[in-house]
Amino acid sequence: MRKLIKRFVPDLLVDFVNAKRRAKLFKNQPIKEVFTSYKETRFWNSSESLSGDGSELSVTIALRKELEQVLEQFKVKTMLDIPCGDFNWMQAVDLNNVQYIGADIVASLILDNSKKYATERVSFVELDLTSSSIPKVDLIFCRDCLVHLSYKDIYRALRNIKCSGSSYLLSTSFIETSRNKDIVTGEWRKLNLESSPFNLGTPLEVIDEKYTLKGERYTDKSMCLWRIEDIKLPLKLKVYSWFI
Repeated sequence: MRKLIKRFVPDLLVDFVNAKRRAKLFKNQPIKEVFTSYKETRFWNSSESLSGDGSELSVTIALRKELEQVLEQFKVKTMLDIPCGDFNWMQAVDLNNVQYIGADIVASLILDNSKKYATERVSFVELDLTSSSIPKVDLIFCRDCLVHLSYKDIYRALRNIKCSGSSYLLSTSFIETSRNKDIVTGEWRKLNLESSPFNLGTPLEVIDEKYTLKGERYTDKSMCLWRIEDIKLPLKLKVYSWFI
């Protein structure tokens, strides 16, 4: 036990202090209010998508093509896209053989999407990845979500994903990022899910988004696929969630 404490506590204390300093921006704001304010203020400043320029059609060309191949290769018949945002680019993906559920914490997005895009095979539902009951599906698609969450909320999200009994997780990961850092939920940072404190292991598949919007800074932005039953909730992340 002493060795365990020595191993984890120093990093925890450093991250704790840094997190407190950054907390002022989103202090005491519920997660739902944080992301609803992004939508209502058009925070991401894209003329095409409420979800930001990363959700524009011209930016997701490579991702759409590779995603269709993953859906076919892994025989995905049911899919949860969380957060689905405004469905701007996903509507261009061939989902004819998939029962698609788009979920988001922002209620107005779900209402708008349901009116515009709902069909027998496409539906939308309001869910909070960190606390809501997640439906069991073949694939949980989680793009540009965990990068906005604190370690504590990422732990809650991964725990929720595990509890769903779903088969695969396809999530954003910056595969060349060497060190992760904690943030206040609502901020953003690059996140490598193969690195500490997540250590999800080598992904089954990696989709290179060929992301060039920010020059050379984010060219490692990828969607990585893991089998959910193989994901072990990291002890360090669990311990961290007790203190923050």
